[in-house]
Amino acid sequence: MSRDDDAVAGVPVNGPLAGIRVVELAGIGPIQLAGMLLADLGADVARVERPGGQVYTPPRTEVLHRSRPSLAVDLRTPAGAETVLRMTERADVLIEAFRPGVAERLGVGPAACAQRNPALVYARMTGWGQSGPLAPRAGHDINYLALTGALASIGPSGGAPVPPLNLVADFGGGTMFLVVGILAALLERQRSGRGQVIDSAMVDGASYLMSMVYSQYAGGLWRNERSANLLDGGAPFYGTYECADGRYIAVGALEPRFFAELVAVLGLNDVPAQQDREAWPRMREMFARAFLTRTRDEWAAAFEGVDGCVAPVLDLAEALDGAHLAARGTFIEAFGVMQPAPAPRLSRTPGRIRSAPPAPGADSREVLSDWGFDKAEIDALIAQGTVAEGAEDGAPAVRGSAPMPLPPGEESSYLFIFLNLYWSLFATHRQGGSRAEAAGRDPRSGVGDAVQRRPRGDAARRSGGRCHQDREPVPGRLPA
Repeated sequence: MSRDDDAVAGVPVNGPLAGIRVVELAGIGPIQLAGMLLADLGADVARVERPGGQVYTPPRTEVLHRSRPSLAVDLRTPAGAETVLRMTERADVLIEAFRPGVAERLGVGPAACAQRNPALVYARMTGWGQSGPLAPRAGHDINYLALTGALASIGPSGGAPVPPLNLVADFGGGTMFLVVGILAALLERQRSGRGQVIDSAMVDGASYLMSMVYSQYAGGLWRNERSANLLDGGAPFYGTYECADGRYIAVGALEPRFFAELVAVLGLNDVPAQQDREAWPRMREMFARAFLTRTRDEWAAAFEGVDGCVAPVLDLAEALDGAHLAARGTFIEAFGVMQPAPAPRLSRTPGRIRSAPPAPGADSREVLSDWGFDKAEIDALIAQGTVAEGAEDGAPAVRGSAPMPLPPGEESSYLFIFLNLYWSLFATHRQGGSRAEAAGRDPRSGVGDAVQRRPRGDAARRSGGRCHQDREPVPGRLPA
């Protein structure tokens, strides 16, 4: 494998979690992000997927699957369960996001795994938690958020609550608390030598994230209504305003000195006192009229270098080219796809994107070999259908209109019905070609080591346009 630019510069290739081995029982959304985060930070993560996998976009664009190989195992069979149990004997961590009881019915629950490896950290992520009256029920981010008070607190006054994408319950209350629990359990294991089970519920994590709001509510500083408080858009100096071009500017001038800078740049006189709530409607109207006199980018230029806590609201395409994020390399081009760089940034052992997102089962033989299975065992598992291999063209071994098998207890999820339909359509129409093909390049050539930070403007001149080279590509890893 070739060294990358960081290694040449003397920065260790391995991340802070190097040496930690993780079995990821594949799921969607938050469990995917958890696996990616652990892998980006250096953990040796094996993503165990059902045959056919969960690919709803071209595999190369499934960013949440990066940095780790894919093993396709039919967990509904005794041999499939035994394969995972064998892997846990060498693992430090197992992560799963089944509904309560599903892992046990499959034969890979905490008790079965602990018998093989008492030091295993068994991390479980669900929406409702492992206990409680809603534990067996289906749900999604918006449902979990609805019970925490958070959803009711977001949105316009007199209007309906607005879901904040699926960032709060799924990824904030789910992924991040699961990873914190894993790291805490690994540290504790250094003292006790024993693993433990982590019950990471999104309702718990999202409620924890609301601690400041509940603190202010208890102290009489937060009104139990939308758009009536300091941080929910109720304050005219903390919100968004439309500009002359129909785009928006974000204002967060909470502190008096930042508020003074805001008012000065807007060129307003006779602005009411900042904390005079009775005058907030008039203040909002003054701000709204002022921002409508210039375009968004004109206002951004006017506030450049000014501590008025004002920023342009960028859409997804604009964010990729934003000057500040480009200067930091927050988004990078890896394997022909723009995506967020690993975070957080560690000075001595930084994280890195280690490999492209593989097609489901693309690495089945390699993973099993790495985890202690010999060639005869691997051949037998594949021959009997317990383990599947990815197709040579990078598509899943099972594709087209055939429905993807679901673990027990998940068959009723409407999301999976939609995603199966989406995959069927994608498999039928996947001949459109990639950007690399459109440019006349072989999409397999050099992709495995093409992790490029895309500096622009001053950042490009400072960096000389150098690329961050990742490891050599694994043959057959990338889809066509």
